[in-house]
Amino acid sequence: MISNDIQTLLPEILIAVYAMLALLAGAYGGKDKIAPALTWITAAVFVVIAFFIGTGEGVHPAFGATFIDDGFARFAKVTILLCGAVVLLMSREYLRRRDLMKFEIPILISLCTVGMMVMVSAADLMTLYMGLELQSLAIYVLAAIRRDSVKSTEAGLKYFVLGALSSGLLLYGASLVYGFAGTTHFAGIIVAAGGEVSLGLLFGLVFLIAGFAFKVSAAPFHMWTPDVYEGAPTPITAFMATAPKVAAMALFARVVYQGFGGVAEDWQQILAFLSVVSMFWGAVAAIGQTNIKRLMAYSSINHMGFALMGLASATAFGVQAMLIYMAIYVTMNIGAFAFILSMERDGRPVTDIGSLNLLARSEPLKALALLVLMFSLGGVPPFVGFFGKLYVFRAAIDGGLIWLAVAGAVASVIGAFYYIRIVYLMYFGQEREGLDKTSQPMLWGFMMASAAIMVLGVVNLFGIEGVAAAAAATLVP
Repeated sequence: MISNDIQTLLPEILIAVYAMLALLAGAYGGKDKIAPALTWITAAVFVVIAFFIGTGEGVHPAFGATFIDDGFARFAKVTILLCGAVVLLMSREYLRRRDLMKFEIPILISLCTVGMMVMVSAADLMTLYMGLELQSLAIYVLAAIRRDSVKSTEAGLKYFVLGALSSGLLLYGASLVYGFAGTTHFAGIIVAAGGEVSLGLLFGLVFLIAGFAFKVSAAPFHMWTPDVYEGAPTPITAFMATAPKVAAMALFARVVYQGFGGVAEDWQQILAFLSVVSMFWGAVAAIGQTNIKRLMAYSSINHMGFALMGLASATAFGVQAMLIYMAIYVTMNIGAFAFILSMERDGRPVTDIGSLNLLARSEPLKALALLVLMFSLGGVPPFVGFFGKLYVFRAAIDGGLIWLAVAGAVASVIGAFYYIRIVYLMYFGQEREGLDKTSQPMLWGFMMASAAIMVLGVVNLFGIEGVAAAAAATLVP
């Protein structure tokens, strides 16, 4: 019945309606005058809907089972919504100081979030593409939102052009899959792909994976990431580094497991290749970076390689490991970007890594929190980031990919260098002009909370392990 379908899709409908009402309020209510209030309201809406989704149970297909609400989708949606809410709140002061407090930003983030929520619940290639494009179009505009900045405009244009290319690859793959499987529905594709997969269907799968790899910024489809991270306003970079990564990785998992789960041996080697290249490229290319936003871009490429390691295992535990890893990854990134947002010199934003020299002398507590976050991002025990990597290593070994786990360990050691370099500069760097002492309680609070989670979470990961296992079981029975 249509009423049941609408009820299943209610969270997405509510956010879409809210975004349209907010747009009307902005157009007729003084535009940027209502932007600060709109930011708070949007964050509150995200948190309330995340709580509503988190209380859901069971599997609920809608609209001919092209959209599915299950435990896996709910896990991803709650993570996406909470990331969006946190980024909005911690960006308020930065946007106000830079004259960027525009009412369009929370609206575009809302529309982007609707697209991501549709993506993770898609059970059909057409639904998948609709969600993907809604998310992508909104984030292209967000990347170029600073119209007086050449770098921001360049970031938006590069992201748009390369994103259009990746969408073309994905659509071509979807057309091949439809041509050889006779359906766009994942349940029909897995039946058509059962046994010996046809060459045309295999080519379709390769093109789909290439499109998804672009969205998660996995090498060698990562070329947009450093320039867009550097050029986009820092709050937008913080958003791109968290919620869309979770959505794209969840979409990746749903397609390969629910659509092509019967031919895992065909896509397993592709994901393993993407994982290895991403881990090493992200680890090596970040070493020479002097801009902390570009460094975080290569860090993101590196971390997506580790998340793909979990998917490459082709097991339910691999999906669980990926979900745990992504939850830890976004928590670490929120703390790191809270610090980057607070970096100022003479009232102007700074992204030069050299400005961190001897930060521990002027702000020891902030330096300690960043030390914890950097060590956790590097996978140094006993911080929570180490356990995230431990899970994906276990998944790779259980899936018979011991060589991939060994490669991941080597890449992790290489990648630890640039995280440790930041810590070295803070405590043992050269005497030079440093950062301003800023009083921004919101950023300080999120940074300290993220660092505390990296330390205290070693006890039981705050129960995320059991929730991720239940979510993975709905995707891979």
